[in-house]
Amino acid sequence: MNDDDLPTVLPTLLPRLWRFALRLTQNQHDAEDLVQRACVRALERRSQLQPGTSTLSWLFSIVHSTWMNELRARSIRSRGSMDWQDEEIEQFADPAGRNPELDLLHRQVIDAVEALPEAQRVVMVLVAIEGLSYREAADVLDVPIGTVMSRLSRARLTVGQRFSVQSPAAVRKGESL
Repeated sequence: MNDDDLPTVLPTLLPRLWRFALRLTQNQHDAEDLVQRACVRALERRSQLQPGTSTLSWLFSIVHSTWMNELRARSIRSRGSMDWQDEEIEQFADPAGRNPELDLLHRQVIDAVEALPEAQRVVMVLVAIEGLSYREAADVLDVPIGTVMSRLSRARLTVGQRFSVQSPAAVRKGESL
């Protein structure tokens, strides 16, 4: 793909970019703003897209760096003003979900992933949800591939521990299976 194809391809990638942004920001409005800013930046800098580079990985990288810049800016702004937080958390129901038990399990898994530290959550989203390879995730985050593997391992372990089943005897002894 060359940089002239980006305006044609970009609309097909918007759902994946939005999902990634939603997991980064954990807020629908912030995610929408983030995707919009990242798309503008990508279109302005489309000449920087190298031949042979995955367009999706390149766009994920732009979304991630744009979000990191936003977090830095918020941190600076908050030093001189009152801290405040949105108490309203938007939850999205699965329109195809008809099984309440399965819906509850999905919500628990999503909550477990969202509770991960930022670095682990981002890697989990890129690899486990978006299907990027370890190398592509490393390129998006501009970290060594070993760092991606380590963060993903810790994230999977943390999420897995949240759902581990313990026998009654192990619970009494304070052990886990």
